[in-house]
Amino acid sequence: MVRRKNFLIFLALVIVDQLVKIIVSVTNPSIDLKIFAITLVKNTGALWGLFKDSNTAFIWISLIAIGVLMRVYDKIPDKAFIFFVMLFSGIIGNLIDRVFRGFVVDFIDFKIWPVFNFADAFITIGVIGLVFFLWKEK
Repeated sequence: MVRRKNFLIFLALVIVDQLVKIIVSVTNPSIDLKIFAITLVKNTGALWGLFKDSNTAFIWISLIAIGVLMRVYDKIPDKAFIFFVMLFSGIIGNLIDRVFRGFVVDFIDFKIWPVFNFADAFITIGVIGLVFFLWKEK
């Protein structure tokens, strides 16, 4: 039951990520809210723009990561499964961009941190949550 509910969360996260990226891509906003800005950045690399023009390599890395996650799916405790879902949805969200756009749409700019997107946030929260939960359980 927990995993079925989390599948719906997975779908919601991917849909929200993609809808916001479509809106940002179409409107190409330049909004400065003082604390952060919303600006379209087309990222062909990863990790805050590092490894520029490595889109194909990151498609393969994403596919390998998905394979690894599918392999450990049954080993993730229910209490930590939401972090697994966040990690998985973030990888899928950025993979969709890479495959269909040729780059990842980034748009959240805190000005002291490289520009990122919701999928990046999902990946970060998912990894930190899984590491923390699994470390705490050991």
